[in-house]
Amino acid sequence: MPKKPIDVALQGGGSHGAFTWGVLDRLLELNDIEIVGISGTSAGAMNAVALAQGLTQAGPEGARELLRRYWTRVSRASSTSPYKRTLWDRLRGDWSLEHSPGFVISQFMRQMASPYQFNPLNINPLRDLVKDCFDFDAINSTDGPRIFLSATNVRTGRSKVFRQPDLSADAVMASACLPHVFKAVEIDGEAYWDGGYMGNPPLFPLVDETEARDVVIVQVNPFERSDIPTTPYEIENRLNEITFNSSLMKELRSIGFLWEIIENDQLDRKAYRDGRLHRIHASEEMCNLSVSSKMNAEMAFLEHLFEIGRKTADDWVETAWPDVGKTSTWQPREIFDESLKPAHLAEGTNRGPRK
Repeated sequence: MPKKPIDVALQGGGSHGAFTWGVLDRLLELNDIEIVGISGTSAGAMNAVALAQGLTQAGPEGARELLRRYWTRVSRASSTSPYKRTLWDRLRGDWSLEHSPGFVISQFMRQMASPYQFNPLNINPLRDLVKDCFDFDAINSTDGPRIFLSATNVRTGRSKVFRQPDLSADAVMASACLPHVFKAVEIDGEAYWDGGYMGNPPLFPLVDETEARDVVIVQVNPFERSDIPTTPYEIENRLNEITFNSSLMKELRSIGFLWEIIENDQLDRKAYRDGRLHRIHASEEMCNLSVSSKMNAEMAFLEHLFEIGRKTADDWVETAWPDVGKTSTWQPREIFDESLKPAHLAEGTNRGPRK
């Protein structure tokens, strides 16, 4: 059976990245899939290196096993975390941490001090987990998929994309460095924060540097919410969500602009890196989760998100997978219609990726 080469772009979102784990677990069951390139940010970067290492060392089953091992160890490492659900929240089946004393205190402390004051030793259990769980010699190998991890340069404000052969535990931690929680990660004299501010996840490296023409975005953070935030905490969280989606929306607009010119000017589609766009998401389910639950690493919650991801991917495989390699299954008109139209294109020209 001929395989379909695809790129996957994995968003970050803390513990909500376990949704992506479930999506990947289902995709890896397909017999006709070939993952050529992977981009990731924050939790998406963790999923990216686990996926790439597993595929390189032991194929799809190896990738599934390593992803499960990673998320299981994340849960174990969180056992000493002060972020715990209250008994009332457990009884109600609420995954939120908004009533957790440890979480409430930490939200107050972040207004009073930075990690440079309250965590001067820069203790981060996740760093040790990443070093112990992943083999960066295998990840940097040319035998597996191409990998692109996004971080934000603190001094310049520009995006930094880490690639093979320079991927390391520090690069992964830079991609996942929340500035209110951890000190900036320094690599070769530069300081980096979470990549979500500038590329969540980065798309152009996939378009420019791999041979696959189909990009599958696994989206964790919903673009839209129906409710209006009213409390200071809700407002701050919605602002963060908008910020972490803005880079993706800008890249989608740019890609739509590029593909629009290729189509309407009848350019050589292969030479100009034309492609097809797809998305796997569960906006309704993710909107129902409190943003504070991104810090909840209980295994029961991670398994809950995993099952949502598997179910969402299963539905997507049934409805969209047959069209992958032939046409775009996602055309975000609400994004493309807000982008600038090339001046030489007539009014009414089709927008977005070519079908």
